Amino acid sequence: MRSATTRCDAAEGRAAELDDSELVRRIRAGDRGAFAALVRRHGGGLLRLARLFTRESSMAEEVVQETWMAVLEGLDGFEERASFKTWLYRILANRARSRAVREGRSVPFSALADAGPEERVDPERFDAAGRWRDPPVGWTDQTPERLALEAETRRVMEVAVAALPATQRAVLVLRDEEGLETEEICNLLGLTVTNQRVLLHRARTRVRQALEAYMRGGRPC
Repeated sequence: MRSATTRCDAAEGRAAELDDSELVRRIRAGDRGAFAALVRRHGGGLLRLARLFTRESSMAEEVVQETWMAVLEGLDGFEERASFKTWLYRILANRARSRAVREGRSVPFSALADAGPEERVDPERFDAAGRWRDPPVGWTDQTPERLALEAETRRVMEVAVAALPATQRAVLVLRDEEGLETEEICNLLGLTVTNQRVLLHRARTRVRQALEAYMRGGRPC
């Protein structure tokens, strides 16, 4: 029994090292371990995306489960014109939108694209030549102090991201955490390229301002 478990763990470990395309090929050939590897790799990202569309954790988890079922049912039709991740996220976004709108628990992201005045770095922080008068705090420097405060810094970032307006948070998570490209994000959220860029800039600015305030002596929320 232990030997079989060891072999299974080893097989799953090898599968985790493969790229998505190879895992898809193996799933089509009947490899259950390959599917488990995909679920582990993308499960967290799918749940984060689902929570952007829905207001209840239970609904988000159900949408993720429905998405994986749809993947199994539709994998033979996946033509690989886009990456597997893009295809996967598109399935979830479509299902999450339909579910949330049907239950009246979501507002389309396109309706929230105008997020108000644009946040930007204060121009007084630059001199006439465009150089910093008051440079940003070097919170990315690998100093012992920074390493000691790393957990608190992560908490500050998480709180700042959670406090963002819905569209800003969605764009930031998809771009900076999930690594999606502009076109993919626009397709998922129903945004124009211009709106997506503005929202991303505003989100990054707010998070950086929160980090700077903390590193200048503030306390985590």
